[in-house]
Amino acid sequence: MIVRGIRGAITVEHNETESIHQATRELLLTIMEENLITPEQIASCFITVTPDLDATFPAQAVRAMDGWDIIPLMCALEVPVPGSLPKCIRLLLHVNTVKTQEEIRHIYLREAEGLRPDLKQKG
Repeated sequence: MIVRGIRGAITVEHNETESIHQATRELLLTIMEENLITPEQIASCFITVTPDLDATFPAQAVRAMDGWDIIPLMCALEVPVPGSLPKCIRLLLHVNTVKTQEEIRHIYLREAEGLRPDLKQKG
């Protein structure tokens, strides 16, 4: 097995704790489902938010999920580039896997779908 990175992003409508937590869980669960991974395979998770999302730490939602309480998590702010997508949560999972880079499915949900059209899965 080797470590691979899996990217994902999702937007929220409101800067509210429940909205941020719900979106974070949705994105993480979708990444895990689409890549057939379990928490035991996760080496670490890096989470960023745009500066307009300051109501809570997305990592709180992740730590509350089964099997995630001991996985290293870190939150940070995205670079505030003018004109960039607002109210966006991004994840980078470091996963122990036998999958090739081409087999990894990166997940972009809601308004974040347009961030990386080159990574959009076909079929």
